[in-house]
Amino acid sequence: MQLNHYLNFEGTTEAAFNFYKSVFGGEFLNVMRYRDLPVENEVQLSEQDREKIMHISLPINDFTVLMGSDINDQFCAQNNTPFIVGTNHYISINLDADEQAEAQRLFTALSGNGQIEMPLQQTFWGALYGTFSDQFGIKWMINCQL
Repeated sequence: MQLNHYLNFEGTTEAAFNFYKSVFGGEFLNVMRYRDLPVENEVQLSEQDREKIMHISLPINDFTVLMGSDINDQFCAQNNTPFIVGTNHYISINLDADEQAEAQRLFTALSGNGQIEMPLQQTFWGALYGTFSDQFGIKWMINCQL
């Protein structure tokens, strides 16, 4: 079994995943836009929404694939739930680095233009640890056992 993270954005998926690709490296497994829907599955979307990302995948290591999509007005209407940025306050992606230098690199790169909640620092449980929200509102925890 593999556990992957699926992130939703409001029109910034492409920018977010290009950013994550710059941090983690790798290549996208696939990129599908709403315009790629088969005619029989097509929904009424504006030209702008048709260019948004329906699904994207980026392997970040041998065990984890980061996935995501843009939420559109039609999806929110069908689910009777508005998309509100920042409603993921209690969900974070935890990255366990093997080395302190890698923990520092990940923390610095991913937190750029974001909001640091706890700087990367040594903790009482014997780890280098820090938390932040990145520039796209995704919450991260960086951990490295010392």
